[in-house]
Amino acid sequence: MSVTQKFAIRKPFLIPLGLLLVQAFVLLAVVLFQGQPKAKAIILVMMMLPIAVLFVECLFRRTVIGDEAVTVYKFLRKKTLRFSDMTAVETVMVRKRAFLTLCAEDEFVILSNAYADFPELVNALLSRVPEQAISEETRQMAAAPPVKTADIVSCWLAVALLAFIIFIQFGGMG
Repeated sequence: MSVTQKFAIRKPFLIPLGLLLVQAFVLLAVVLFQGQPKAKAIILVMMMLPIAVLFVECLFRRTVIGDEAVTVYKFLRKKTLRFSDMTAVETVMVRKRAFLTLCAEDEFVILSNAYADFPELVNALLSRVPEQAISEETRQMAAAPPVKTADIVSCWLAVALLAFIIFIQFGGMG
């Protein structure tokens, strides 16, 4: 019987990130409508670009773990690695951020703990990867995979800040 597990980026991160992008578009429209300096609009567009790229990448990012392989879907592309071809599974930890690198010859994918159900994703992968490919650091991380929430808090703070800026643009507090 074939078991396929699907993982996506956490919705508690995607929601404020999407809201932040919508707010940035609203602010841009207000700046343009009010005829404010073009430099302000250009700076806003330059700030919006990385937010838009991050949102699109996160929205389309999916990891599918099957019996034979793992497939990582990204915006307009995908990469598949067969478990039997994997030569190394390494972990890099930076504070509460975990990066899992899956290597098969010259091919590799990097997964982070931005995924929902990250502990389940790690266990699903490690149960299928050849035992000798798993590093000691990865085994230690898998025993207690870190959960990161600072990115969600930061995103909500940015949403609140942009809401305040939009309020000010509409003549609030004046």
